[in-house]
Amino acid sequence: MLRMGSLLDGALGPWTRSGGRCLAPAANARIVDIGGVLGVLGYALLAYYSRGSLGEPTLGAYFVLIGWVAAPWIAMFAVLGRCSASVPIVRLVFWALAFRACGLFGVPLFEDDYFRYLWDGYRFAETGTPYGWAPADSFADGTVPATFQRILDQVNYPDIPTIYGPVAEFAFLVGYLITPGSLVPVQLILIGVDMLLIRMLAAVAPSRFVLLYAWCPLVIKEIAFTAHPDGLGVCLLMAAILLRSRQQPIAAAACLAFAVGAKVFALLLVPFVLARAGPRPALVFAAVLVVIYAPFAIQGGTEATALAVFAASWEFNSALFGLLTVWLPSAEAKWLLGATLTLLGGAYWLHYRRQTPGCIPRGDWIFGAFLAAAPVINPWYALWVLPFAAIFPSRWAWMASMALFLSYVTGLNLGVYDIDPFAHPGWVRPVEFGLIVAAVGADAWRRRTVS
Repeated sequence: MLRMGSLLDGALGPWTRSGGRCLAPAANARIVDIGGVLGVLGYALLAYYSRGSLGEPTLGAYFVLIGWVAAPWIAMFAVLGRCSASVPIVRLVFWALAFRACGLFGVPLFEDDYFRYLWDGYRFAETGTPYGWAPADSFADGTVPATFQRILDQVNYPDIPTIYGPVAEFAFLVGYLITPGSLVPVQLILIGVDMLLIRMLAAVAPSRFVLLYAWCPLVIKEIAFTAHPDGLGVCLLMAAILLRSRQQPIAAAACLAFAVGAKVFALLLVPFVLARAGPRPALVFAAVLVVIYAPFAIQGGTEATALAVFAASWEFNSALFGLLTVWLPSAEAKWLLGATLTLLGGAYWLHYRRQTPGCIPRGDWIFGAFLAAAPVINPWYALWVLPFAAIFPSRWAWMASMALFLSYVTGLNLGVYDIDPFAHPGWVRPVEFGLIVAAVGADAWRRRTVS
């Protein structure tokens, strides 16, 4: 069994302490239903708006709708905080599913990554691998069906091979086999995976904090509306962590390999999941990883080619990296941040090894530190942090889930042509990261005042 009692008591701190009177379960259910109805209306309108039904989408209207769906999320957490044990989990999950279902009726707003998913699914089905060439190599291919020629024309960075891992590519392939050229099957797969993650969180976190994840606008937008496959990797990673905590290291190691195969970010937690597990789980992890990657490597490639380009030259919405490059060359800033992360990660790993075998690692710290130092911080990268923030509650993680929406304020989305299409106006990053830093400070201050 999970040894979570004392851990959660310490992590929740003042968030669960209230002198207020608990509401009756029936009253709590009605409150959740009211929040759910308001949320569904907001997400339905967001889906309707995404199709251009109310005119050309603009950032202003988009943020108004995000504010709409955020209001019941925040309100439910605050109101139900008086007695978190009585939050009706079934209703909470029902409305979480209803919110995600709205995404099936919309189209991705201010996003074009999904064209790559659709193209990869097609190429995987046609050739047996999505790797080994760039989409641009097919521009003159007359055998490409008209539907996929139109999709191909919308793929971003067409001169670079796909950056998605094999496990994610299988999700794209299944989506293609169900309905070629449609994003809906991929959305359905990722929604189902996300609901499984919510079920896992419900086993280890209080329902009030499960609500924070299940109703989070960023999670719903990035998974249900735009089908980012990070949710698949996060779910597999959490499954590996929970299997390890239940003393099933072999199954955990296999699941961990699939998480890495979904997205390379999962590598950051490999030393923690396999800590003190012995050599057999490590061998199983390596063997499963080979099974996942070998068929594609034999055919000519994996996502490593694109990842190398990504790591070497891309920058978007960076925090510490962007700050350091004011004074240092890009390469030196990367080395400095990489060395710092390695030292901090190593120190935490040594500390973690002294804890109860199989206890849940602080993924919020690990992924949060990594993203703070990364040259690229896309908003959907927060999906790696937020499940851990339901287990180890903090203000900064949930503030980040809202602040990162500001990263969509780019020259392209503003329709401004005097700055780079993917550049931000000067005020964006100070406000975005200033809000997160303020929340980190609030967490530290609250811990100090209650200690």
